[in-house]
Parts: sequence; structure tokens; C-alpha cells
Amino acid sequence: MARKNPFANLMNERPLEPGVALDYTVKGASRSIISTIDELAHRADKLLEGETVIELDPDVIDASFVRDRIEDDPQAFEALVAAIREQGQNSPILVRPHPKDDGRYMVVFGHRRLRAVKALGRKVRAVVKAIDDRQHVIAQGQETPARADLSFIEKAVFARQLGALNYDSDSATVMAALSIDKATLSKMLSVTNMPADVLEAIGGARSPGRDRWYELKQMLENPKRLDDLREVLARTDLSGLNGDARFAFVVDALTRRKSQGLAPPRRKSKWAPGDRAVSAEISTDGKNYTLALKAKDAVGFGEFIAESLDDLYATYRKRKNEG
Repeated sequence: MARKNPFANLMNERPLEPGVALDYTVKGASRSIISTIDELAHRADKLLEGETVIELDPDVIDASFVRDRIEDDPQAFEALVAAIREQGQNSPILVRPHPKDDGRYMVVFGHRRLRAVKALGRKVRAVVKAIDDRQHVIAQGQETPARADLSFIEKAVFARQLGALNYDSDSATVMAALSIDKATLSKMLSVTNMPADVLEAIGGARSPGRDRWYELKQMLENPKRLDDLREVLARTDLSGLNGDARFAFVVDALTRRKSQGLAPPRRKSKWAPGDRAVSAEISTDGKNYTLALKAKDAVGFGEFIAESLDDLYATYRKRKNEG
């Protein structure tokens, strides 16, 4: 069940002296909120307009000091790698001179493009801009939703990281970075205040929106429910499920209760003989037992089992009665 902690790389760096100013300023919430994804993309593009694009070695570029994505979609990443392999890197990334290491750079936005280019063994096309930490997080927050379709929980975790940096007392920087209002920010921060181990177990679920996460957070406020859920999670391997499935599992575990506590998790196993001519996938939830046969001998072996059920059951009963 162990997963990477979504809050693991929260860093409390203080703002640096401003470098080259970006083409926007933040003057309170009423002037900070950007209304559409199209405008977010337009503002991100403007950061690169008229700037010199250079090629850099990916090995001299570090990740941003704040993290906006809990987990990546492997299929989407492979598609990006394939597109860059065939068409090249059409859109440059934005980096800044590293605030602590001379000769190195830090990504402002374009982490996935950087990874894809590095996987291909190529240099990355980048724009270098000297900006401070506050400008960095606003630019990163505005560009990423426009390009990557972040889930609600990823935005909420990002908002919490930015809030912990304490750039301003009225949260204007956070709202500007994520294009949200104060009420939405309040709900985001409330959701991320749910137990960290549960949030870590679920990870970056993409489908659940604000209301479903908020409902889950409210369910977890019941100490008995939370304790029962933790017992289920401790004996369940969720590593083979994506974020949406993990979210559904947790909600189901909290709502499908039995007299002795939460419903038991579904357990899965596999079997195959030495010649690999057939294989079986076995699953049970404590009430139902499913045996699925695959490979070339699946039908024949399955028919043999069906024809032998009377004998098999008689053998089972005899063995059970004998202790």
C-alpha cells in the first residue's frame, strides 16, 4: 500500500530578491483571479514571448521547489515521449537560474517535457528567466492547469504547499496561481487537512471533484470510521489500482459497513502450472470466490473442473470433516 507522500517535498524557502518582473502583478484577490483556462494558457505563453530559446542539458536542471502533481499518467507520458520523438519539442519549458547552485537551473514549468526529452537523450529547449520564488509559483500554478488538467486534489495539495510559504496574509498569491476564489481555497485547504495517511493511500485521483473529496473528508471525521479504514488499508495492497479506483475503494470501505466493522477487502492471487499452458486469476471478498481461467487450455481445463465439481466438493467435505 505504500505510496509516495504527496507532501514530502514541501519546502519553506523564503522569497528571493525579484529578478526580471513578469508581465502581471498581484494587487488583491479581485485582480488576481483569472477567469478561464484559455486565459491561463495565454498568460503562460506571454511569459515566453520574445524570449530567446536555448538548448540545455537536462542534467543541469532541477525540479521546482513546489510540487503541483501527485502522480503522472504513464500512458499520457509515453504519448508525450512518442510525440517529441516524432515531431520534436515544439514548446519550450521555462527555467530560472537556480537560487542556490550556480551553473544550475530550476524548472518553473515544463516538468513532463523535461522528463520526456531526457528519456530520449536529447537537450531540452528552454527559456531562462530570472524570477523570484513568488513569481515562480504564480507562473507554475497558472501554466500547469492550462497544460496538464490537474485534478482537484492535486490543485488542493499545491494550494497547501503555496499557503505554507506565507507569501502574503490574504492568500492572494495562492488564488492567483490557481485561479480560484477564497471560498474554493477554503474548501481545498479543508480537504487537505484530512489524515495524511489516507490522502497518501489514495494519491492523485482524477475524477472526484471538490464535493466528493469534501464528503470523504467529513466521513473521516468519525474516529471509529477512520480507525476501521486504517485497519483495512493496512492489510490491502492498492498498488495495482489507479487513483480513481483507490478513491472508490476508500469510499466503499467507509460506506459498505457490516456488523463487525468495515467490509473485508477483495483479495487477489494468481496460479499457473509449470508448463504455463493455462493460468488462473483468483479473487475473493469473503463472500464470493471467483476463478478466471486464461490461455490456450483454459476452456478444456474449465470444462474438466465443471464436470468434476461433484467429486471435488465431496473431497472438500470429507477433508473438512476430518479436521
